[in-house]
Amino acid sequence: MSHDIQPQMEIIGADGGPIGTVASVDDHHIKLVPATAGAHKGHVHRISRGLVAGIEGKTVRLSANADVALTFEEEA
Repeated sequence: MSHDIQPQMEIIGADGGPIGTVASVDDHHIKLVPATAGAHKGHVHRISRGLVAGIEGKTVRLSANADVALTFEEEA
C-alpha cells in the first residue's frame, strides 16, 4: 500500500487534520514539501512510512491524529 504514495498527495491524520504534501518517498520515510511560511519555512520534514494507515484517492491517511503525527516528524 505505501508503495502507492506519490508526490503531491496530501497527508492527513486519522482525525482528518492536515499534515502536509508529499514531496518524495524513500524506503522508510515520506518527505514533505517544505513549509513556505512560519517557523519551519524552508525546512524539510519527513514522516515514517510505518504511520500510513491507508490511501484514499490522492490522500494518504495516517494511523495517528494530526497533532500526534506531527510529534513524530523528523527534520531532514
